[in-house]
Amino acid sequence: MTTDPSAGPDIPPDADLPPLALDIDGTLTTPEHTLDPRVFRVLPEWPAPVVLATGKSFPYPIALCHFAGIPERVIAENGGVVCVDERVRIEGDAERVAAAADAFRERGGELGWGDADTVNRWRETEVAVRVTADEALLREVAAEFDLTFLDTGYAYHLTDPDVSKGNGLREAASVLGREPSSFVAVGDSMNDASTFAVAGESYALANADETARDVADVVLDAGYMDGTLAALASLIERADP
Repeated sequence: MTTDPSAGPDIPPDADLPPLALDIDGTLTTPEHTLDPRVFRVLPEWPAPVVLATGKSFPYPIALCHFAGIPERVIAENGGVVCVDERVRIEGDAERVAAAADAFRERGGELGWGDADTVNRWRETEVAVRVTADEALLREVAAEFDLTFLDTGYAYHLTDPDVSKGNGLREAASVLGREPSSFVAVGDSMNDASTFAVAGESYALANADETARDVADVVLDAGYMDGTLAALASLIERADP
């Protein structure tokens, strides 16, 4: 078995491996925030279902599935949108989130993404704000509108408190005819904590924040895609007779 992180592990196609719930930013990326090219070898070879669970808006993980050549199985917008095997489910009070975003701007806050705002342009259930924004004001608005404030390290998010990646994984698992506890989750941020709580096994990467570390079953020594590959290698080694 290859364990060189520069190449990624060899994945036996007939191995009894678990389904995966994988974050994207900080998990399938490099420290420079670019997608690690090893994704395009490892994900298509994994013999069990792979669900991409991200805070990004719906089109981003769908595009990644498309270009990686894997089925469209995604949890987007921190659980607000779940798409698995042609079934799409949208959760949360998008109107309340939009009203909060308007209030934030009316009080002088800026989302921070420029005129095109491709970060939010296709977002259906929440709003993402650049981390250079007025955090105190954004938290104040979130509390007034009874919304959850998430700091993923890449953006601030305002989302419905009933929405989470963990609930998204429950939905995805149901569509796939699996138990959520059959999944192994890998991530790096507070928005992955709910996924870790639902999955049967969870790995926080070395670059993970304190919230993710506190609830993960394993905290890895390596970060970003190197850490993800290390987690997958351990699963393969365990399954290897």
